Amino acid sequence: MTLFDQINNDIKEAMKARKKEKLEALRNIKKVMIEAKAAKGAGYELSDDEALKIIQKLAKQGKDSADIYKNQGRDDLYAHEMVQVEIFESFLPEKLGDEELSKVVQAIIEQTGASSMKDMGKVMGIASKQLAGKADGKDIAAKVKSLLG
Repeated sequence: MTLFDQINNDIKEAMKARKKEKLEALRNIKKVMIEAKAAKGAGYELSDDEALKIIQKLAKQGKDSADIYKNQGRDDLYAHEMVQVEIFESFLPEKLGDEELSKVVQAIIEQTGASSMKDMGKVMGIASKQLAGKADGKDIAAKVKSLLG
């Protein structure tokens, strides 16, 4: 079962259970996925990797929105946005811990032969692909800087 199919099934279950916020979040995911499919051309199927990138982007946008609401003192909107972010993140793979991230980045640095900050782009290119969905880009960049610096 693809991620798109799983989301369709979850929409049906959320409707039956009358879970309004979950239904709203799932419909939002489905809408963005359908738009992505249409943008690529008729009959195109999304791979699970592409679907995960879409969900990851939605979660990041939700967190950014929630931060803005929090700073403006709009706790009602903040809470609503964070519920949606939690639903988005339930579809994402588990994030790597700091220690695991260090091991993976160190292995990439050794593999590429990077020795200074001049090699950061080379390391980031490989690390971003390997760790897609498992770690945030900011976290990866910070770890690469600390290990190369």
